[in-house]
Amino acid sequence: MSPGKANQRIITDRLGFVAGMIKDIQLLPLTSLSEFKADSRNVAAAESCIRRALEALLDVGRHILSKVFGSAVTEYKQVAKELENRNVLSGDPARKLITMAGYRNRMVHFYHEITEEELYSICTLELGDLIAVRNALADWVTTHPESINSDL
Repeated sequence: MSPGKANQRIITDRLGFVAGMIKDIQLLPLTSLSEFKADSRNVAAAESCIRRALEALLDVGRHILSKVFGSAVTEYKQVAKELENRNVLSGDPARKLITMAGYRNRMVHFYHEITEEELYSICTLELGDLIAVRNALADWVTTHPESINSDL
C-alpha cells in the first residue's frame, strides 16, 4: 500500500459521528445511577453510543494509517499503538485510545460482562476521554493539511 492522502470527508464524517454519539450520551439521565438504571433503554443506548463512538475513532485512525502512511493495520489495539508510533497521537490521548481499543473489544466479545454501573461510570466520569481523543485526531488533521485530500 502506497502512502498518499487521507480523505477529508471520511474523517470529518466520522469525527462528526463521534460528536453526535457524545451528545446522545450527554442527553441520557445521568444525575444518579438509579435514574440511569430506571429504564433499561438508557443502558442500551449508553452501550451502543460508547461502542459506536470508539469504533468511529478507531476507523479514523485506521483511515489515516492506511492512506497517509500506507500501513494496513486491522486490529484496533494495534491501530491505536501505530497512531502513537507515527506521532498522529501522543501522550495522554494516545494512551487513552489504546485503553479504549481494548475496551471496545471487550464490549463486542464480552458484552455479557459489561455492567450498568460500569457504563454509568464511563458516561459520567470518562466521557472527556472520548472528547480528548476526538479533538487530538481533529487537531492532527488541521496541522497536517499536506496529508489530507480536501477535494473529495
